[in-house]
Amino acid sequence: MSSTDPLGTDPLDADHPHEECGVFGIYGHLDAAALTALGLHALQHRGQEAAGIVTYDGDQFNAHRGRGHVSDNFGSKEIIERLRGDAAIGHVRYATTGEVALRNVQPLFADFAFGGLAICHNGNLTNSYQLRLQLVRRGSLFQSTSDTEVIVHLIATSLKETVVDRLIDALRQVQGAYSLVALSQNAIIGVRDPLGVRPLVLGRLGESWILASETCAFDIIGAEFERDVEPGEIVIIGPGGIRSLMPFEQRKARFCVFEHIYFARPDSIVEGTSIYEARKRIGAELARESHVDADIVVPVPDSGVPAAIGYAQEAGLRFELGIIRNHYVGRTFIEPTDQIRHLGVRLKHNASRANLNGKRVILVDDSIVRGTTSIKIVEMVRRAGARAVHMRISSPPTTHPCFYGIATPQRDQLLAARFDIEEMAKFIGVDSLAFLSIDGLYRAMGEPRRDRLAPRFCDACFTGDYPIQPTDADEGKASVQLSLLAEPA
Repeated sequence: MSSTDPLGTDPLDADHPHEECGVFGIYGHLDAAALTALGLHALQHRGQEAAGIVTYDGDQFNAHRGRGHVSDNFGSKEIIERLRGDAAIGHVRYATTGEVALRNVQPLFADFAFGGLAICHNGNLTNSYQLRLQLVRRGSLFQSTSDTEVIVHLIATSLKETVVDRLIDALRQVQGAYSLVALSQNAIIGVRDPLGVRPLVLGRLGESWILASETCAFDIIGAEFERDVEPGEIVIIGPGGIRSLMPFEQRKARFCVFEHIYFARPDSIVEGTSIYEARKRIGAELARESHVDADIVVPVPDSGVPAAIGYAQEAGLRFELGIIRNHYVGRTFIEPTDQIRHLGVRLKHNASRANLNGKRVILVDDSIVRGTTSIKIVEMVRRAGARAVHMRISSPPTTHPCFYGIATPQRDQLLAARFDIEEMAKFIGVDSLAFLSIDGLYRAMGEPRRDRLAPRFCDACFTGDYPIQPTDADEGKASVQLSLLAEPA
């Protein structure tokens, strides 16, 4: 991780929350590894630090994991051919807990008394530090610093008999958000936590069943979406077909609303909602709430595009691509020295003078975290000749960190936790700044307003209303990055 950025986020794009992880699994297909690689390609937006695939060929488990993009690790025919078997699971990772190291790349694999098991995880456990302390004191030997390995050790120490019963036993001890896909010798298993904070969907390709974080992973391989895995549901797919269990106490679901705002791909269907259409509705609501006289609406690419379209349509203004993004600047394009950080936004974005010169511009973005990139974007638009710059944000102010699988700074680094709206506008250099209200967000999602007593979504990053106790955070351990040297004795 960068010494100047405790999150290890991209220094050229540090003004957004960062993706969590993506999971994929397929059972009963001779090209399981190749299809998993394709599925992970579609989920690449959820994590760009590492990727891994584990398969089972009826005799042994085969694995390949590595740092970098999916194409960096699974771009060769030889690697795919080594991953034999008709069942596979895969993972793309953005580090929300644990260091960026090969030992943390998922799927994690372990040999148990019942046989091998590979597991991959999207989300965060909020009591993993406390559980890890207990497990180490009882003799567990951890090989990674990932919270996911806590689940592996809880499975190993369970006294239940079957793989599924051991998994249930383990998950009853954890707190937090998780969508899991696991591969055993007989099945692939999908699980969502009881609140359904993170997405998991079920699909089908011929006679083969598939689990994935988003439906866009089905589209790339020609699979059909069947349904969402329900909050608190365990889906077991094996030789006898598919079966479902609901072993946990049922609770009101609290799906992460930021999936609709930013994380999910625009072409995905999440919780029955088209992400693209949801973002257009959010933009339209933003225009109704906070419109200002202007000439054009310009998205901050790429995540601001659908909301900007919705804003422009509602406001009756021209939509213009006034900022062009260079998609070929990678995370490791150049060593991020202070000088390069100063130039960084220009490496990824360039303002179009032809579209901006002399215009009153409404810039639409999905969020402001630290404000650092927003400052540079605004400067760029002004240098291109804009005579007024108004920024509109298609989410409420991000005032609290996420403990459920999204990499966000601590609260004292969040701009909206330090300043009011007027101070924020001055800080980033805009003529005016407005955020979507929390009730406006709910209206865009089909609710008349946010029900304060029973909200439909997890919106803790905007409200501080955490639906799952952040136990480790309460103990001051939320940002602990464990290592072999720092693990408790």
